[in-house]
Amino acid sequence: MNNKKNSKGSFFTRRQFELLIVCITTGFIIGYSYNQAQDKREAGTIDSELFEQEESYREELITQQERNKELSEELNSLQEQIRKYEKSFVADEKAYQKLVEQAEDLRLLLGELKGEGKGVRITLQDGDYDPKSFNPNEYIVHESHIFKLLNELKISGAQAIAINGQRVMATSYIRCNGPVITIDGTQHPAPFVIEAIGDAKTLLASLNLNGGVVDQLLNDNIVVSLEESQKLTMPKAKVES
Repeated sequence: MNNKKNSKGSFFTRRQFELLIVCITTGFIIGYSYNQAQDKREAGTIDSELFEQEESYREELITQQERNKELSEELNSLQEQIRKYEKSFVADEKAYQKLVEQAEDLRLLLGELKGEGKGVRITLQDGDYDPKSFNPNEYIVHESHIFKLLNELKISGAQAIAINGQRVMATSYIRCNGPVITIDGTQHPAPFVIEAIGDAKTLLASLNLNGGVVDQLLNDNIVVSLEESQKLTMPKAKVES
């Protein structure tokens, strides 16, 4: 009787041990499967973020390529005008001289010649930040402010323009990046000194029109100062080969 009882107790303990092994194995499999699923979800999230970043870079690259194409076409158009002027020389001395001057003006705009002469100097600085303002960008000089000023100077007859000593060509690309601007790949911090060669009186009068560029800049909290200069010197534009 005792032997049978011991045998039965030993068998029951073995069953419990086997059940324990099965439970442990099942728990390990479930835990491993959960970790694998979690890793796949995290990997999927990372792939999605990388895809969005790549898509953003791709769109920016396409935009830059389109802009480069436009600038290249504009450059070709200006060079074609120069070739036409040079081929259309006539015997009349006055007409010849006028064509030469126009060709020189085009070369100045293209930055192919060193710029020298009278003109104006405009300085743009970031405005004093108002702590009550919700947007600090409202007090920073942006590329839109630079473009307004450049367009007004060109319309008013500026023959050559430079920003912080760097020549600005008809094909120059200007981009704002926080407190600095990038001109054809070169960064410039504020303040931004824009020099323009031309008839100083005409340029200043155009800039100071009521509701004109200067008033618009002041309304945008930009600090603007203008001065007439008797002698401005600008280097040739650096053209990458």
